[in-house]
Amino acid sequence: MSLVKIASVACIALTLGACQSLFQPNYRVPLEAKRDASEQIKPGCTASDCPLVNIDTLTFPAEPQLDAIIEKRLLDMTRTAPGQPVAPSLNAYREQFLRAAQSRSSSYLQAKVREQHDGLVIIELSSYLDTGGAHGEPGRGFINYSRPQHKVLNLADMLLPGQEDAFWKAAQVAHNSWLISTKLDQEPEFVKNWPFQKTPNVALTYGGVILKYATTTIAPYALGHIELKIPYPRLNGVLRPELFPGRS
Repeated sequence: MSLVKIASVACIALTLGACQSLFQPNYRVPLEAKRDASEQIKPGCTASDCPLVNIDTLTFPAEPQLDAIIEKRLLDMTRTAPGQPVAPSLNAYREQFLRAAQSRSSSYLQAKVREQHDGLVIIELSSYLDTGGAHGEPGRGFINYSRPQHKVLNLADMLLPGQEDAFWKAAQVAHNSWLISTKLDQEPEFVKNWPFQKTPNVALTYGGVILKYATTTIAPYALGHIELKIPYPRLNGVLRPELFPGRS
């Protein structure tokens, strides 16, 4: 093959590679999010303790299926009892709550981007329901959204086959580290009354795998939502390799 033909083939290959790269999403560029926040009090109420609903959520113009996922997860957090039906939309929830709410009642729902890396969008969900009691009921959750797969990753998607027990053993080590760092390990009654438990709230953050706990799960209400962190090196052979930051 002549040098001219070799050069021509090389140019064509480079051009095709450039064209392909133009049509592949750049997952290093964060997915654009738009904030949608509103607060509304009960229509016709003029008192200082009117019922209100505050909704602070997100939309993603380039990934509209994520909008529906966020709305569903926020609506799930409005349940006050297991299996309770939820409103068909956030707007419907707002109307239902305000119609039935008594004075001093309020509901807060929030979705925010905690971080983005390696084609993952980590969204943290928050809720707070106050019905006028001694304190309200807060809730937390995570969405680990994979842009390449266009889906939410659950724990089974994150782990290698057969590694769930190993994952929770690593989580228990993180719990022990938290007890030591807070010196709660020196309080036998605390250790006895607040043992380690599993949580559905797992986030693949860049700095480590985060576990977040509902209040009164592994600590008293006053300590809030406890976060445990599992360093990625402890999850070698447990977490799917492509989910380690920088490996995708």
